[in-house]
Amino acid sequence: MAGCATAPLDEAGSLASYTDLAQADGLLAKSKLRIDKEAVLAARTVRLVPTVFSDTARRDTITEDQRRLVTNAVDRSLCAGLSERFQVVAPSESADLTVHAVVTNMTPTDEKAVAATKLASVAKSVLLPGIPVPTPRIPIGLGSLSMEGEAKGRDGRQEAAMVWGRGATFLSGSARVSTSGDAYELASAFGDDFSKLLVKGESPFKSLSGPPSMERLQSWAGGAPKYAACEAFGREQGVTGLVSGAMGLPPEWTDKGSGAGVVAAAPAPAEP
Repeated sequence: MAGCATAPLDEAGSLASYTDLAQADGLLAKSKLRIDKEAVLAARTVRLVPTVFSDTARRDTITEDQRRLVTNAVDRSLCAGLSERFQVVAPSESADLTVHAVVTNMTPTDEKAVAATKLASVAKSVLLPGIPVPTPRIPIGLGSLSMEGEAKGRDGRQEAAMVWGRGATFLSGSARVSTSGDAYELASAFGDDFSKLLVKGESPFKSLSGPPSMERLQSWAGGAPKYAACEAFGREQGVTGLVSGAMGLPPEWTDKGSGAGVVAAAPAPAEP
């Protein structure tokens, strides 16, 4: 049995252009990207359009509420990551860059396989107390997530684009007992990778990242984000998120989702 799920890099048509996309894979993620480094590094402000599911993405495997949590997890991660260098403004404000992302494909997680893994972990704790033996996932029904992301300048020209896909692995210890469990976890991974592309002006897989800022650490701990615009996507769960992930609780049980007044399924961004 395969030890990891595969995620396709299909083109869903959400990008202004797919020309000159170059293969740039990471250790776990597959991607194609392009970036106008000079233009992106010159930008100082960014506005974020809420993530949506593409028309071609399967919608019958998870509920509408689960889709909202997945797309909101993308936006929350993007907003926090972009805050490392950019000033994030409200969607109604003008900005140097307009960023949007689209879910192009999602493979659901097999809840029964995850539950069996969690039971095996509990059994190991009972039979081998105090012995640090890892419990890998049963490699059945591993979920995956495929995304497209784009940043446009004030003139509507594409300044950066990424087609990205990543699947869960049998070593994904924070698997959740939910059909959207893996997609929810991978949503944050995409947000991290795409925001690093824009912050650094180069492939996020090219080199190791430096230490996170104090604002980023505060955000991970559930504190207030650096910019008020990011409050629209809710706050990280901090310790609660770590504990619920270790226990395998469904994200819909613990994540409150977006903040008040946010439309979870917004149309594609209009030209600035």
